Amino acid sequence: MSMPHRPSLDEIATARALIAPYVPRTPLVRLDLGLPDRQIFLKLETLSPIGAFKLRPALSALLSRNRAALEKGVATPSSGNMAYGMAWAANRLGVPMAAYMYSSAPQTKIDGVRRLGGEVRFISMEMWWQYIIGADRPDFPELLINPVTDQAVLSGNGSIGLEVVEDLPEVDVVLTPYGGGSMTTGVASAVKALRPMAKVYAVEDENAAPVTAALAAGRIVDIEPRPSFIKSIGGPSLVPQLWPVARDLIDGAVTVSLQQVADAMRFLFAKAKVVAEGAGAASLAAALTSDHARGNVVCVISGGNIDADAYAEILAGNIPEP
Repeated sequence: MSMPHRPSLDEIATARALIAPYVPRTPLVRLDLGLPDRQIFLKLETLSPIGAFKLRPALSALLSRNRAALEKGVATPSSGNMAYGMAWAANRLGVPMAAYMYSSAPQTKIDGVRRLGGEVRFISMEMWWQYIIGADRPDFPELLINPVTDQAVLSGNGSIGLEVVEDLPEVDVVLTPYGGGSMTTGVASAVKALRPMAKVYAVEDENAAPVTAALAAGRIVDIEPRPSFIKSIGGPSLVPQLWPVARDLIDGAVTVSLQQVADAMRFLFAKAKVVAEGAGAASLAAALTSDHARGNVVCVISGGNIDADAYAEILAGNIPEP
């Protein structure tokens, strides 16, 4: 596996130009909460055609390859939204696609992949993690796109950061949910290049917070994630190929509780009529509770693909079982 680097503004701009015909610019919406020390803005990636930001990196990864590289199809290991985004992109480009997912992934994402003609191949969570960190790979002929370390993935994610600074040049803080780290890295690359004084924080579920653990220890450490209804953020460790790049870009990490995330999901529905999955609402949970959130604060609301039963439980005031 090649080592990723911080994408340049030119690389990010190139990726944005490639994906622009397929992905509409998502809005940056102000939440008027009357807070004295912070003004909160929502970057609504929930309004992507797949309801999540992952369409940007998926399209960037495919459109940056020559057609011959895609002839035998593409595959990606994904807990949900990247698989969904890759299925959408492959469908539009007429390319066969397979997703390596674990069976506890949200059903709405599994169904989305299949509806778009993608093949779902279930693997264990342990094997999925081995694919992510490059320790193993499926023995199939497709081009395997790593959803975390692929350079075109990082550049595609950077397009979010470009749009944030263009729409809010005076941005002070950007909060991004941190799963594998590709979104945080891409966004931070663009934001830091255009507005160096802005702070970028990784947001984690306190039940699975490897960034917080690594920053405290000064190195990557293994943790024991506790299951929760929040999918797509957290993990047993950090992706070693990407962490040095992410570490140099972020200004720290913020952990949020299940209750804070559930409250943020309800808040988004009540105040902004936005449906967000747990990972998507985590950045708002951080914005409402963290001392780091001061000034003009942008929350990347990364996705809204949550199973209806779980969402109904949250709206009813409960915290779903994992």
